[in-house]
Amino acid sequence: MTPESQRRDVVLVVDDSPETLRFLTDALEQAGLTVVVATEGAAALRIAAKLTPNVVLMDAVMPGMDGFETCVRLRQRPALAHVPVIFMTGLSETEHIVKGFAAGGVDHISKPIVVAELLVRMRVHLANSKLTKSAHVALDASGRYLIAVDGEGRVLWFTPQARRLLSGFAGDGTADLRLPVELKTWLKFCVGGGSSTQKHMSIAANPDLHVFFVGLIGPDEFLIRLSDKNAKSAELLLKDRLRLTAREAEVLHWITRGKSNRDIATILGLSSRTVDKHLEQIYAKLGVENRTSAAALAVEAIEDFSPPDIDSTNEKPC
Repeated sequence: MTPESQRRDVVLVVDDSPETLRFLTDALEQAGLTVVVATEGAAALRIAAKLTPNVVLMDAVMPGMDGFETCVRLRQRPALAHVPVIFMTGLSETEHIVKGFAAGGVDHISKPIVVAELLVRMRVHLANSKLTKSAHVALDASGRYLIAVDGEGRVLWFTPQARRLLSGFAGDGTADLRLPVELKTWLKFCVGGGSSTQKHMSIAANPDLHVFFVGLIGPDEFLIRLSDKNAKSAELLLKDRLRLTAREAEVLHWITRGKSNRDIATILGLSSRTVDKHLEQIYAKLGVENRTSAAALAVEAIEDFSPPDIDSTNEKPC
């Protein structure tokens, strides 16, 4: 078996009942999963920030921060947005089930828990989550600056590259984030079937920043593409200013974005060993000893960086 196939999925179990925690820990570990536990919401948030779980089993009713509020706060963190949250509760009232879904949960299982049923549900959501994450990694690697919004202009998700541009005119993060008025008006026009020549516009506060309406990609989910006409790529800036090769500049660029060596290998289609070798060369050229120092020099080199014009692919406005 390869190390990749041997890696176990991590389940974060959040419940204030010691008996439930013991029961689920034993059952899930016997099923080949790694289990971490939290007895209240605040602890779950701290753990998730340090160790991104593959799935969360969340007790709905807990003292202090309940499971619904904990789920909402997890969803507000972009790094955890893809992690499925399954609610566990003895409450069968429809209002509680609806509240769980409204908070961002993907499923609901009633107590007492039937392990076989729980494992089947978890496997489905784990598979879906991995597909979603893979799609986001692909978008990440493709250099796309994309934002998904609903019909009211609320931001649903965005690719990592879009975050910097997004913060330039609409703030950062996705929690309760909405497009500015001028873009909401434009969005309604596009959704209503406006002409193709009018499905792109520049931002009044930054005329070099353009938005393109791509179209409907899901129920009440519309895709918008961003472009900065005057920007120079981060990789090219790093290559020129730090005297790196093109590949070294790519690796260093992803280091500044907080990617692990394994993530970088996936994004660039390299082996982890090759990424390690590139990092050794980068450290030698920059005269540093670790990735933190290298990232600091890179950020300084591109502090005035604006993301590249994605229209260089000759795509036409939708």
